[in-house]
Amino acid sequence: MLFAFRRAPFSFAACAAVLAAASFPVLASECPDAPDHSTPLEALLTEVQEAETESHAREIANRMWEYWADAPNAQAQAILDRGMTKRSAFDFLGALADFDQLIAYCPDYAEGYNQRAFVHYLRRDFASALTDLDRALELSPRHIAAMSGRALSLYGLSRLEEARTALAEALALNPWLPERYLAEPGGPLAPPGAGDVEL
Repeated sequence: MLFAFRRAPFSFAACAAVLAAASFPVLASECPDAPDHSTPLEALLTEVQEAETESHAREIANRMWEYWADAPNAQAQAILDRGMTKRSAFDFLGALADFDQLIAYCPDYAEGYNQRAFVHYLRRDFASALTDLDRALELSPRHIAAMSGRALSLYGLSRLEEARTALAEALALNPWLPERYLAEPGGPLAPPGAGDVEL
């Protein structure tokens, strides 16, 4: 699943930023614009479509995550990293609180919504996940992880035709997504007739 990403352990400076983020309220007006990584991400999309092996495609996807998870400033980064650490430790309520804080602080940063959506998905709150993923994709339309997460959330809501379309759009950008098995012949999101056998 491509919803989530686990960053490297905190540096001392990041730990200090976490403490600062935990100690002081944040205001949306203080958050700068997220870095514009659209050019290198487009190059990586081209590269992953040309990848010949799954391991190579995975390495490219990890490079994409480095861009998606590059928060607008150190304070936002600390909140994002803290939330992902809590999610990895199955502290879903704590992670939601952190991602709520991140979104309040940086409402135009797509990854805040994508990460909160992943926690909703893990809690099987597919409707809330879908709402956050729609917002993430408004802000970052070619965020493949959010696209695949949206397909999974629609699948969880039994909205199969929409899920099939959403997954096809994601696979058009990255044919190596782990979720591709859902669209293979016989899979629950396979195109109609894909599993039929001609007589």
